Amino acid sequence: MHKKHNTLQWMPALWVLLAPLTGCHHAKPPVITQADVDAARQDAQHEVDQARNEAKKDVKSAAKIMGADSPDVARARATGSFDIAMAHADGDHKIALEKCLLLDPAAQPPCKNQADSDYQSATASAKAIRVSQQTRP
Repeated sequence: MHKKHNTLQWMPALWVLLAPLTGCHHAKPPVITQADVDAARQDAQHEVDQARNEAKKDVKSAAKIMGADSPDVARARATGSFDIAMAHADGDHKIALEKCLLLDPAAQPPCKNQADSDYQSATASAKAIRVSQQTRP
């Protein structure tokens, strides 16, 4: 008696052999171009401009309500300066990370580490300036 081969028996083996060829787990990283870096730069500038505009509004509002020499105006200035500095730090970080993606894969991790380190320094500096401005008499 001759057994008929069931095609379902061969399907798992065929799938195992063909799966690497389909690329199901081999996603290519997105291609980053100078245009992406330029777009990040424009976004960063937009964020800084927004932070500046918001800071001006807050200082103007505090001065109108409490008077130009009010502690509220000083707080609004300190907060505005901090927000602008943080917008710069965030934008610079995003730009740096985009630039890292332009590099060869082997050079990307040290570049990203440097970008992260620069970001941490910028945020620490912004926080220190904010604290020093708020503690002034």
